[in-house]
Amino acid sequence: MMENEVQQLVEMGATPAQARAALRQYKDVMQAAERFFEGKFDHIKDGDGDVPMASGSEVKRATRPATPEDEDDEMDYDVEGEGEDDEEDYVDYDSDFGERMDTGKGISDVDPYSGIFFSKDRREEVIEVEEEPESVIIHEIGETIKLMTQGQWMKGCPEGGEQSFLFALYSQLSESCCPCPQDCGGSLTRKKSNFFGLFPDFNTYIDRLSKAVRQKCPRCHSEVCLACGEPVSEDKTKRSTSTNDPLFHCSNLQGVILGGGLSMLEQLFSEQTQESSESKEPSTRNKKRRKTDTPTAVDLDDDDDTYYGANVPAGKKAKGGTGYAGDLKEDNSGQLEALAAQRAKDQKIADLLTAIRVYLPNLDREGGGRTSDYMVHPTALAHLRRRFNYVCSTLLRNDSLADMSDRHALYFELLQWLETISNHEALASMMAMPIMAVASVKVVTSKRPSNGNKSIRERTIVYEGSSSPRELLEGIAIQAQAALKGLEGSKAPDAEPEELTEEQKRMTTDMKGKGIELPLQAVSDENQKLMSFCQRILATVNAIDRSLRETKGDAFVNRLHTSLPKISTSSSSAPIRVDAGATDESARKAYLEWAMRSRFEYCDLTVPQAENTEDDDPTPHYKFYFNNEARMLANSDIPKRSLAIAKELAILTTNLPVAWDSSIFLRVDESRVDVIKALITGPEGTPYYNGCYLFDIFLGPSYNSSPPSVKYMTTNGGKFRFNPNLYADGKVCLSLLGTWQGPGWVSGKSTLLQVLISIQSMILCDEPYLNEPGWASSGGTPQSRAYSANVRRMVVNTAMLGNLKNPPEPFEDIIRTHFRLKARSVSAQLDDWLKQDDGKATMSDGAGYQVTKSGVGGSSNGFAKDVEEMKKLLKELEQ
Repeated sequence: MMENEVQQLVEMGATPAQARAALRQYKDVMQAAERFFEGKFDHIKDGDGDVPMASGSEVKRATRPATPEDEDDEMDYDVEGEGEDDEEDYVDYDSDFGERMDTGKGISDVDPYSGIFFSKDRREEVIEVEEEPESVIIHEIGETIKLMTQGQWMKGCPEGGEQSFLFALYSQLSESCCPCPQDCGGSLTRKKSNFFGLFPDFNTYIDRLSKAVRQKCPRCHSEVCLACGEPVSEDKTKRSTSTNDPLFHCSNLQGVILGGGLSMLEQLFSEQTQESSESKEPSTRNKKRRKTDTPTAVDLDDDDDTYYGANVPAGKKAKGGTGYAGDLKEDNSGQLEALAAQRAKDQKIADLLTAIRVYLPNLDREGGGRTSDYMVHPTALAHLRRRFNYVCSTLLRNDSLADMSDRHALYFELLQWLETISNHEALASMMAMPIMAVASVKVVTSKRPSNGNKSIRERTIVYEGSSSPRELLEGIAIQAQAALKGLEGSKAPDAEPEELTEEQKRMTTDMKGKGIELPLQAVSDENQKLMSFCQRILATVNAIDRSLRETKGDAFVNRLHTSLPKISTSSSSAPIRVDAGATDESARKAYLEWAMRSRFEYCDLTVPQAENTEDDDPTPHYKFYFNNEARMLANSDIPKRSLAIAKELAILTTNLPVAWDSSIFLRVDESRVDVIKALITGPEGTPYYNGCYLFDIFLGPSYNSSPPSVKYMTTNGGKFRFNPNLYADGKVCLSLLGTWQGPGWVSGKSTLLQVLISIQSMILCDEPYLNEPGWASSGGTPQSRAYSANVRRMVVNTAMLGNLKNPPEPFEDIIRTHFRLKARSVSAQLDDWLKQDDGKATMSDGAGYQVTKSGVGGSSNGFAKDVEEMKKLLKELEQ
């Protein structure tokens, strides 16, 4: 029996000798495990006769840092009401315990967290109570302040284990009497205002707390910490820090400071976010743009209550893109003032974050770790997960890397927080845990109690899991990698270094120490700023992953990485078959997941050079309409253009809209990021629905001062004009491109994403006949219906059947998967289109139609044959 217990401890990380020693002293295996994790048996080495391990693999356990109190256990920092019985609750919020699968592999090969519930499908319903706050006069500052109520202190916490710790700490520090720990019979008075005062700023709160937390017993005159009720030992404090800061005496102080400070942070951030949203004009982004679970602060009533991660139902938005007519001009006035105001707000939040970060558990702080760094209070993770995560997730969901770079003061401090949190083993798992965001709020106001107390409110809050901080950071990291790739420009790869001649070697030796430097490529300040910011993001990602590997193990991190979004290359990843399932719902889900993974990819767009050709020009050719223009810019380095492309790629990697109704897919050349191909699937409710429309895009030498070059490629060999704004020769008429009237390209502000969404929503529209000049008032006319019928025939013939029979590079897998996952839907769509067909012959340009009577559905124009062949191919794809 003892052998089994020894084996259990070995699986927890003990050596066989340590396991035997622990079990000899503590008969219960759990007590033995607790003392082992406390480091009581670290001095024991393996000897002969030890129990062999289940595998030859060596078991490694992360060494637990010894706390300053390990040598002397006279001080006890447990929160009142907490004990050994609560330890299970303590580890519950870390979600580190679950069923372990016996795989038969070595211990080091098993992921001990494989059964852990890190699912974003979690849903928790909590009733939160809120009272009216008390007010007190603080004579030291001459102001009346409010006190944080218990409801405010615990607000936003859906975890039962965390709630108990929050409640225990609040109750303990709200007691009026603190008995002297020297048993002299004296007592000290605690004031709720010392710990839970809502002061005007964090520094005032800290100053007040620092002066109030240490008091002398009126009887024995010993100094006592009011936060933990323990005597203050100068010797012990100095062992941790030379400054004798009273706020690092115990973990209770850490819990209350983080709670109070992060409450101030959340309030300030919510106020500034609300001000910014109110000052902005209504969004004009395309309504088909992907939905996100962006957390915002919801104003529930006339109070200033906010909830973390609540999703605000979005109203119906106007179509995206830029219109075709009118003399509208964008008003750029006030932008500098708005930018300066935003930076001032960011600096205020960054300063507050910097001040609070001092009190985060940090074993690497200057002067060495302090008591509260080693003995992390259980509420620390609770505060971070609910209040800090609200701010963190909102900022990390920013879809513009350029905007983040402009707001570098705030984002650099945010990255510093993430690294500090991940570097502590007690908090590191938070980086991979889903953020519990508010899904719905129901407010119920109760009547005033008969005893005369102030009225209270009860709210039923439903929390749902959303992306973890590490997952959100991955989206930013993808943008940073893309931006760095763009900043490399179109330069040729560095040539292999040639061996120096003897004369060159002598010259090099002679120049050493003389301050002569080789000429370096000049990099603009703005380029360098963005490059440094991107490198800082990637460094933070690496630091978090390194910490998770040290605390959770390789298997844990590898499992985490498999769930993160990725940008792949065609040469490094084989297509993965995705099944549609048996229902329409499963098909939609599978399609969306596949499209999210596949929307952006780097690939090789060069034309392979024949072996027998003798070409002195090493510049490659591209499978690309703008091949000549691209070759002319080979090896060029235009810093302003490189910066614009870097920002563009950062946006495109994570913001291309994907949906069952319509999606945009992009392919970018691996070595030439200015060479781009796009595929747009036609939107639902239009004659273009489910067709695949290809565009070649080149970011020319003057990009972004001038728009990109765009060519439409799905023309049936230059025969079909699918839209008044899509010519048979590939010309795309769009005001953003300068090929149509209306608001045009704005240097430094307009983006390729705007161009793509404009094509998707305004050219591939429900009534394309209206895009023709002078026909805008002809909606619903027979001419418009005839034009749409003609478009449908061209779509089936070319954008569906033609693309499926001869898929264009590099979208073969995209096209086949698109039609396979939507086979049932497209088949029904084809039947409906066949019934609507007017039986007329397909014209290359439907604008020349004369409306005549004909039998609807009696198609003798080849449309029925195309539909039949398309449905046959769809059935083959499903097999």
